[in-house]
Amino acid sequence: MTHVAANNNYALISLKETCSLTSMSKTMIHRLRSEGRFPSAVALGEKRIAFLRSEVFDWIEKKLAARAA
Repeated sequence: MTHVAANNNYALISLKETCSLTSMSKTMIHRLRSEGRFPSAVALGEKRIAFLRSEVFDWIEKKLAARAA
């Protein structure tokens, strides 16, 4: 695995960017997380979270695949 690929796999995105990518509100993302239906967040501080970019895109791909089924 190249250095760039490794960095891309571990790239963190903000909750705001996650909302934008998924077209969901913060509330909906928190609800899905609490139900175990959305990727876990990474705690960055007391009041700051982020998500692994690759996990969010995997979640989106699964939604698209389910639509096609």
